This record gives sequence, structure tokens and C-alpha cells, in this order.
Amino acid sequence: MTATQARVTVRHVSPIRMVTLTAPLLLLLYGVARLIDGLDGDHGPGWAWNIGHSLFFASIALFGVLAVHLRRMLLGAAPRLRALTDTATVAALAGAASFLWVILGDLFPGLADAAPLPDPLFLLGPLLFQLGLLTLLVQAATLRPRRLPLWAPPLVLVGFAAIAVNLDLLPVAGALIFAGLRPLHADADR
Repeated sequence: MTATQARVTVRHVSPIRMVTLTAPLLLLLYGVARLIDGLDGDHGPGWAWNIGHSLFFASIALFGVLAVHLRRMLLGAAPRLRALTDTATVAALAGAASFLWVILGDLFPGLADAAPLPDPLFLLGPLLFQLGLLTLLVQAATLRPRRLPLWAPPLVLVGFAAIAVNLDLLPVAGALIFAGLRPLHADADR
């Protein structure tokens, strides 16, 4: 075997490709863990609770990474919309940070007692996260070159709405968000 024959091609996996697959999948798995945790009629500390919240933490952190990569992609496509793109990114990241703090407080109750999240951030954090990420996704669906079909942001919105309706719909929400982000996964190599 020659050196040429032995050469292995290593394919670079783009961050957007990895995140669009992993973040919603982890959200779906969190939903499954939450359903398992509730089989005894109570949601609370235990192995399923801890695993689920750890998956949720990783999912939200990855959605923050997605927001940063969407920003980079969008600024290249439409630098004139920098203020909107930056504002949406900051909102998504601030909301994600609020989510992460709450999740850490659920996993480590002493942390929540020692440094609780201020009430306005507790209430607005999820909304900031969702509005920021959805704004970035709408831009990705409407700016040239289009990175998402027009149906993708509404599908992600329906996924977010499912969570608001009932936390037991988290697996469905994860699947909907995955479907909405899937075109970004397929587009990552363009």
C-alpha cells in the first residue's frame, strides 16, 4: 500500500451542522427523561431529573452556539442589517444564559438559594431566547441567499409553543425544532 492509497480524507463537520442536529435532539431526550421522571406522579430530584436537566443544559448551550453562528452567517449575507442581527443575537444569548442559570439552580438548589435569578430575567429570559433565535431564523429564511425555507421558522415557533402549552410535549417540540433546523444542517456545506 502506498502513501497515496493510505491517505484518509477527514471531513470537517461545520459547527452549524453539528448544532442543528444535536441541540434539538438533546431537547427531545430531555423531554423523554422528563416523562420517565414523572412516571411516579412527581417531577423532582432523582436520576431521570438530573439526566434530563443535564441534557437540557447542553441543549440550551448549543442553541446559544447556533445563535452565534447564525449571526456570523447573516452578517456575511446582509451587513446592512447588523443592528437587527446583533440585537437578536444578544437577546438569544441573554435568554440562553437565563435558562442555563435556572437549570443550574434546579440541579444545584444551593446555588439557586445563594444567587437567585432576578424575577424580570426569570420571566423574560425564555422569551428573549425564543424571540432572538426566531428573529435570526426568519432572517436566514428571508435574506438572500436563503439558508432556510420560509416554513422553517414557523415550525420552530410551533415547537417553542408546544413547550409553553405543556412540558410533557417536550419530545414533540424537540422533533419540530429539529425539522425546522434540518435545512440548516443540509445547507451547512454550501
